Amino acid sequence: MNVHNAPRPEAAARPVSVAVVGATGAVGVEIRHCLEQAGLNLCRVRLLASPRSAGQVVPFAGGSLMVEALGDDSFQGIDYALFSAGSGISRDYAPRAVAAGAVVIDNSSAFRMDGDIPLVVPEVNPDVIPARPGIIANPNCVAIIATVPLAALDARHRIRRLTIATYQAASGAGAAAMEELRAATAAHLAGDAYAPRVLKHPYAFNLFSHDAAINPATGYNGEEEKVVEETRKILRRPDLHIGITCVRVPVLRAHSMAISVEFDEVVEPDAVRSILSSAPGVRLVDDRDGNHFPMPNEASGQGDVLVGRIRRDVGDPSGRSIALFLAGDQLLKGAALNAVQILQRLVG
Repeated sequence: MNVHNAPRPEAAARPVSVAVVGATGAVGVEIRHCLEQAGLNLCRVRLLASPRSAGQVVPFAGGSLMVEALGDDSFQGIDYALFSAGSGISRDYAPRAVAAGAVVIDNSSAFRMDGDIPLVVPEVNPDVIPARPGIIANPNCVAIIATVPLAALDARHRIRRLTIATYQAASGAGAAAMEELRAATAAHLAGDAYAPRVLKHPYAFNLFSHDAAINPATGYNGEEEKVVEETRKILRRPDLHIGITCVRVPVLRAHSMAISVEFDEVVEPDAVRSILSSAPGVRLVDDRDGNHFPMPNEASGQGDVLVGRIRRDVGDPSGRSIALFLAGDQLLKGAALNAVQILQRLVG
């Protein structure tokens, strides 16, 4: 679904009030756009951010809304609160929102691995949403984008092992990183020096290992460990073997991944194509003759996970492994759209 161009559906019958925390950030802006197109009967929308953003007037649903400073009384009369303002804000304010009567959908890492809090991708595990939720965690963007096709495959042919290499866009590090990519690229093309301010390394025409802190015991960084843990939780496969390398690339807003999937049995590439062709939230882009496969520029601005380059992984002599490539919009399916899809499930 291209959420930016799709016709707006008929509004749901039940009126709901929604707050967006972090409404002026990169994900918050996309949450606002997704809410406009979600077909919900929104009787009230409250946009919340830091004091420095308070007072901004932003367009919404043909009108405008003023951004308010997040505070202790921000959630009175709110049914659902969508958080995208960092784990510290979520740990502080999400319990307050629940105490005020709101259901929280949180986009930070604060609650994802809490055993009592569901970690939800609506196409994969909507059944884990409890009848009376308090906080629902929105997963890491890589875990969301990867599990949409992987869950469909695992449901038909049990996955034994995953080997993943990610190509992660600037959007994963926020609006400031996206602007740094633009500015660094312009400076490079002009022959000017540009000192990195947001990321640790030069970004224009460069790529580098994701700069999350390295675990000295394992050599894996925090991003890689999050993806492993969250993928296991979403797929309900706590012992699934996963190897991963996360890399930041000079792309604005869509993450891509190369994945080798080892199954418990031999699975033909055509069987994988057949499964994915009807999987919710997946679009096949697998044109060998035209050498046309998933690309971040085609994944950007729409809600499907693009999957292609489906072939046998000849590095596995057992014949049980399939290689594929995918791309998904980090700001949409990897964050804002997934959160709003959870909200749609809750509202019904």
